[in-house]
Amino acid sequence: MTSLADEARLVLDTFADRTTGLFHPTVRLGVTGLSRAGKTVFITALVHNLLHGGRLPLFGAQAGGRILRSYLEEQPDDAVPRFQYEDHIRTILEDRAWPQSTRAISELRLTIEYESASGWSRMFSGGRLSIDIVDYPGEWLLDLPLLDKDFATFSTEAIARAKLPSRRHLAQDYLALLETTDLAAPATEPIAQALHATFAKYLTACRADRTALSTLPPGRFLMPGDLEGSPALTFAPLPVEPGHTYPKGSLATLLARRYEAYKTVVVKPFFREHFARLDRQILLVDVMQAINAGPEAVRDLESALADILACFRPGRSSWLGSFLTRRIDRILVAATKADHLHRDSHRRLESIVRRMLDDAIARANFSGARTDVLALAAIRATREASVDDRGDTLPVIVGTPAAGETIGDETFDGKTETAIFPGDLPADPARLFVDSGGGAADPIRFVRFKPPKLERDAAGMTLSLPHIRLDRALEFLLGDRLA
Repeated sequence: MTSLADEARLVLDTFADRTTGLFHPTVRLGVTGLSRAGKTVFITALVHNLLHGGRLPLFGAQAGGRILRSYLEEQPDDAVPRFQYEDHIRTILEDRAWPQSTRAISELRLTIEYESASGWSRMFSGGRLSIDIVDYPGEWLLDLPLLDKDFATFSTEAIARAKLPSRRHLAQDYLALLETTDLAAPATEPIAQALHATFAKYLTACRADRTALSTLPPGRFLMPGDLEGSPALTFAPLPVEPGHTYPKGSLATLLARRYEAYKTVVVKPFFREHFARLDRQILLVDVMQAINAGPEAVRDLESALADILACFRPGRSSWLGSFLTRRIDRILVAATKADHLHRDSHRRLESIVRRMLDDAIARANFSGARTDVLALAAIRATREASVDDRGDTLPVIVGTPAAGETIGDETFDGKTETAIFPGDLPADPARLFVDSGGGAADPIRFVRFKPPKLERDAAGMTLSLPHIRLDRALEFLLGDRLA
């Protein structure tokens, strides 16, 4: 993915970071996931629980009373937008609404002062660890493999995906335009813009709720930010012949050049300045959205997650080697929205994710990185109960569905608390990967719930945000650094 010059610059950046870390220990935690996986909610819940002493019984440093205080500090990267924690927590607690999803990269520094678990270490001084939380869209990760692909390879793969049965009707405008496009004709900006617009429209349709497809590079076509309208983003795949030389000034030549510019202007800086500097990584996955969209979406999510994990630089470096090379030594894959299922299905949810990632996780483990998979709800919006249904006891979840959510013919008003039997995930994850004729599982009853209303204790103090396994996630990602 990188040239010798890129690697040399990475070595210098790593050395500078590690030298600073001798006096101010820091861990860079990457938080990513595909659209609607819950990145913003996860970071907000993590920060709120550490700032306000939330209930985290499986997070050793907190449960053992060794965290003296936690506080936010100014982040080290002046060119990166700050993660707006205060706005997000206000939206959740006061408006009982979920914050806007990640649209670009952002960062937040949380510093923890703690007592070491070692009595010997406590004799000298207290510990301090800064956690630089880097929030970035998972769609950007899917761009990293493009660094190793030329325009012809990228185009061949992208057009083949667009012609799949599950995608062809969504890509019909783009594919129809390709049929009438002369690749060797002189390039004009209107045709370049039309090709880009129809291709980007197709990618957006693929990401919609009803399709929930995930393999959608180039990622910036979905989240252009301040590059919208720039030449580096105004291109689309073309059915070019590998090795064929097209006339100078032709459409094929122009879009191939813009594709290379996209890699230079967008993909390489993201890899070098942010991604390659991470120490720990959590990858959030919205499996249930894909399950409800059907086997094609599940298989597509499997492919996308394998591509994402393949981009990580996992491994374990020696103390001296870590001054020159940076590796992600712990990777956590979390299936989010576990509160939308009864706890009886949580282990099955984890099994589905493991089934998706078997090969990719094996490669990461082989390199020396530790990996784990868990079912997670960073903020728990429901509680569990049981109801009697004609003599049978059904496990249900109870919460307030967001206004406009539906199950069957019922539409929820956003005010009424409701008990829902979400259904059961299959014991055999393989059932989710086959088409209905092969025995795919019935969809679960999935609705979006409003954030919980926090209660107060006897002393009038607001209770901490409820969660499912956020403490396990924190212990895996940070526990050893607070020992």
